[in-house]
Amino acid sequence: MTVVVALSVGAQLTIPNEFSLGDARLMPAIELLMLAVLVALNPGEIRKPHLHLRWLSLALTATMSLSNVVEALRLITAILQGTGAKDASTVLRVGGTVWLVNVVVMALWYWELDRGGASARARNLHNRPDFLFPQMTAPQFAHVDWEPGFIDYFYTSFTNASAFSPTDVLPLTRWAKLLMMLQSMVSLTTVALIIARAVNTLR
Repeated sequence: MTVVVALSVGAQLTIPNEFSLGDARLMPAIELLMLAVLVALNPGEIRKPHLHLRWLSLALTATMSLSNVVEALRLITAILQGTGAKDASTVLRVGGTVWLVNVVVMALWYWELDRGGASARARNLHNRPDFLFPQMTAPQFAHVDWEPGFIDYFYTSFTNASAFSPTDVLPLTRWAKLLMMLQSMVSLTTVALIIARAVNTLR
């Protein structure tokens, strides 16, 4: 999780100021600071309940979400109004970064909220999952003590953003369905506008 988040925050640094929330370096710096504190306080796996760590992790996810939403809205506004991002390379670079960060952010939300988060899942506090993974329906192909990790949620987020619908991981609860629907809508809108503007600019 740390590596993926750090790379996505680094990608945000490439977005021009006109699309960022304030200075282009401000939000990534805040996010990296939160991430560094999380790693320092919990360098290993999250197995024990630490309320302050969970709130800080949720705050990091919310901050990344806010930053990415602003960048997406400003990019979409610029594309629709024709006021910015006049060259195809800028549109593709900013749009690709927004799409990628959206995948990471949604993976973090899935990871944080499914069955109460990593700590609650490790202690099996919630019997009813929010997401149904293939290993749950075919336990003979998984370890006895298998539980989804961040990479599993990252894969779920990536495939949902690419296919605009769930693939092999199914949402079971209402919040999971709504969150995946929101991600598909954002991804579809962003990709469609970016491709349309890039093609029009290349012409």
